[in-house]
Amino acid sequence: MITAYRHLIILVFLCLTLTAQHSQAVENESAHLRLITYNVWYGFSKVPDRKPAYLTWMKQQAPDIVSLQELNGYTEERLAKDAAAWQHPHSALLKTKGFSTGITSRYPIEEIQRTLTGFHHGLLRVKIRGLYVYVIHLHPSNWETRLGETELILKDVASLPEGSHVILAGDFNTFSSDDAKYYQHGKLEPFFNQRDQKYGEKNLRRGKLDFSVIEHYKAAGFVDLENSQRGPDFAFTGSFPTKIEKPGDHGSARRLDYVFAKPPLAKHVSRAQVVASETTWILSDHLPVIVDFATLPAE
Repeated sequence: MITAYRHLIILVFLCLTLTAQHSQAVENESAHLRLITYNVWYGFSKVPDRKPAYLTWMKQQAPDIVSLQELNGYTEERLAKDAAAWQHPHSALLKTKGFSTGITSRYPIEEIQRTLTGFHHGLLRVKIRGLYVYVIHLHPSNWETRLGETELILKDVASLPEGSHVILAGDFNTFSSDDAKYYQHGKLEPFFNQRDQKYGEKNLRRGKLDFSVIEHYKAAGFVDLENSQRGPDFAFTGSFPTKIEKPGDHGSARRLDYVFAKPPLAKHVSRAQVVASETTWILSDHLPVIVDFATLPAE
């Protein structure tokens, strides 16, 4: 009788221990959040044979939120099908024409705001797990337009409830002064000057790379997450161009893809990285950026 009672106590203790461990694991899993931003070059319409590898790679990363640019030819249904491949039941598309953006999520997507006026490609803003996430795709070849778009984005951010946690993620198509030392080779200015002269673009500002757009986000209190996580062994790859075969000259490596958050959220980041791997070098003409939040602040 005593032995049976003792066995019962041990069994109850083991059940309580396992329940506590499971609860802690669930809590840790729910606290962690992984975001990926990826410009997928015309929605893989240029390289449809790479699409299966892309879907596999994305599933392997187990993201919680995915910010996508250049979803050319996409519909809500097509985006939802892609999202299901990496186990995301929720998605939202900006538009069905031109260079669209979109977002997918493991969690419900709320407060979807689509803005086309004032933006070359448009702006998508949603709320996921208490976070306001902006899917960014700024003008590809005019710094003045990018600056105007940035002012509209920051104005929208300012309209959010006080204390809101905000993530800006996407293809900003511009340069950061934090990367300036990697551009001292002097190859980008002649490249963009030629484009400006030939196509009437405005890539250069008085003959130099323009850093003003990113400086506006910094001045508004945003932290460049990838830059904030660079360690002593950091090796600059940029995020564009990749090794995918494309006609024409696309210039030297530069970082165009960013994720920003303000300090109360940024301090929870455990990883922020442009992912240059054997796979990602040949999927799109941009490299993806992955950001891991070890925990999330309370809403």
